[in-house]
Amino acid sequence: MNTDQRPWLAHYPAGIPANVDVDAFPTLKDMLEATMKKFAKKPAFSCMGRDISYHELDQMGTAFGAYLHYRGLQPGDKVAVMMPNLLQYPIALHGILKAGLVIVNTNPLYTPPEMKHQFTDSGAKAVVIAENFAANLEQIIQDTEITTVITTSIGELLGWVKGGLTNFVVRSVKKMVPTFNLPDAVTFQTALDEGKKHRLPTFSGQPGDTIALQYTGGTTGVSKGAMLTNANLVANAQQMYAWITQLLKEGTDGRMLCPLPLYHIFAFTVNAVAAFNIGMCNVLITNPRDQSTIVKAFKDNKIEAMTGVNTLFNALLNNKDFQKLDFRHLKLTGGGGMAVQRVVAERWQKLTGTALTEGYGLTETSPVATMNPFNDKLRIGTIGVPIPNTAVRVWHEEDQRVATTEERGEIQVKGPQVMKGYYNRPEDTAKVIKDGWLCTGDIGMMSEDGFFKIVDRKKDMILVSGFNVYPNEVEDVIAAHPKVLECAAVGIPSEKSGEVVKLFVVKKEDSLTKEELVAFARESLTGYKIPKEVEFRESLPKSNVGKILRRELREA
Repeated sequence: MNTDQRPWLAHYPAGIPANVDVDAFPTLKDMLEATMKKFAKKPAFSCMGRDISYHELDQMGTAFGAYLHYRGLQPGDKVAVMMPNLLQYPIALHGILKAGLVIVNTNPLYTPPEMKHQFTDSGAKAVVIAENFAANLEQIIQDTEITTVITTSIGELLGWVKGGLTNFVVRSVKKMVPTFNLPDAVTFQTALDEGKKHRLPTFSGQPGDTIALQYTGGTTGVSKGAMLTNANLVANAQQMYAWITQLLKEGTDGRMLCPLPLYHIFAFTVNAVAAFNIGMCNVLITNPRDQSTIVKAFKDNKIEAMTGVNTLFNALLNNKDFQKLDFRHLKLTGGGGMAVQRVVAERWQKLTGTALTEGYGLTETSPVATMNPFNDKLRIGTIGVPIPNTAVRVWHEEDQRVATTEERGEIQVKGPQVMKGYYNRPEDTAKVIKDGWLCTGDIGMMSEDGFFKIVDRKKDMILVSGFNVYPNEVEDVIAAHPKVLECAAVGIPSEKSGEVVKLFVVKKEDSLTKEELVAFARESLTGYKIPKEVEFRESLPKSNVGKILRRELREA
C-alpha cells in the first residue's frame, strides 16, 4: 500500500516510522536472548514480592529447556502450559523456545472436555500445569499423546518461608487443590534441578517456523489453533517497540502491571514479549479478581504502564482503595480484548491523569493491528490507526469492494503479524485469509483521516425490522448511566420485528428500574435501538480475561 493510501500516517507521533525492520531477528528466541544479555542485571518479572532478573530467567529457561530435551522432546513438538500468572510461566516459555519447541497456551479454567480438545488437536507431548488443575488433567490424559507432566504450586518459586505459607493457605485453608494422581509427574523445581545436569544443544529455527499455537476462544464454533511463527511475533514486537518507546524509556526502572493472564495473546505479546523487550519488569498479578492485589502492586512498585480490559478498568474505578492511589508514575494504560467504553476511558483519565488508550487486534494478528497515538491525537471511541508495516481496510461484502470512508463493512488486516493459518485446518484458513487479507469478522468503519472504529462483531449484530443495531452502541449509552455497573445488549427473537434488543444490567445502585433505563436510552438512541426487555443480574458471564460473553446471555 502506497503512502497516499495510508492517510493514518499523518497521525503517527513524531519518531514512529511508517515501516520498521520486522526481520531484525530470525527467531523470537534470538530476540529474547539478546534482550536478556542487554538487561542481565535488571529485574524481568516480579510476582508476590519475588523478583527474578533477566540473567536468572536466562539461566532457568536454559535449565528448563534442557530438561524437556532430556525427556526426549524434539524440535517442533508441542508443550501445553496451563497456569495463572506465576514466575514459572516466563521460565517455561523461554525453556520451550530454547529447546525449539512449540508453546500451546492453555486456559487453566478449561473443563476436562475443553482440555482434551486442545491437547488432542495440538498433539501436545508435554504439559506444564498448576497443581490446582491437575485433577482435571488426570481425567483426560489417557486420551492424549502427553508423556511428560510437570506440575507446579502457587508458592513453588517464592522461597522456603513465603512459598511454604502460600501453599499451606492454598492447599489446606482454601482447599484449592483437589486430590490428583499423576504418578509420572515431576515438580517444576525438580525439572529445573534435573535440567542443570544436562546440556541443551543450540537449536536454530527459521522465521517461518510455528512457535506458538494460540487457540481462539471458540465463540464462533470449535476452538482453533492459530499458528504464530517466529516472523509473526518478532514483527509484532518490533512494531510495538516503535510505538511504546515514545512513552516508555528503554531500560526504565518503572514497571508494567500485568493483571491479564500471560496465556492470553494480549498479555503474551504486549507484556511477555514487547514490554520485556524494552527491559521493563512485568509485575504479575496471579488473581486479578482479587483487586486488593492490584492495589498492593501499585503501592509496592513504580507502575509506569499497565494493560487491561474494559471490565477490569471499570471495576477498579469503582474500588475505593484504588481511587486513593498515587498515579504520578503512570504513563501508559493500554486497553484491548474488548471495546473500551467511552465513559470508562473518560473516568480513567480523570482519576489517573493518564489516557486509557485503546488498540485492536486478534489472536490471528499476534495480536496488535492498530493503536491509538499516545499524544494529543488520541481519539477516544476509536481503535486508533494501523501500526507500522500494517494495512487495514473496510470491505463492503455485498459489492465486493473497499468501503468508502464512514461506510460500514468488515475490518480486514494485512501485515507481517498475520498468522500462518489454523493448525491442521486448511479450509478454515482459506475462509479467513483471502489474497493475504485477514477477514476479522468485525464490523467497522474508517474516518476520512484514517482512524478506525469497531462497530461490532458480525455475529453479535441485532436485526430489528431490517435495521442493524450494534450492541456496542447500546452498551456505550447505558454504561454512562450513573447507577449502572455493567451491561450487555443482545438480540432476542420477536414475531413483530424479527429481533428486539434485550439488555442485561448489573446495578451499581439498587434503586435503578427498567423504566429509568429505557427513558435514559431514549435520550440518545433512536426507537428501534431502545431495549424492549431489561433483566437485572448479580453478575454477567465473562471469559478468562473479563470479556462479557454475549453468546451465553443469548443462549440463556
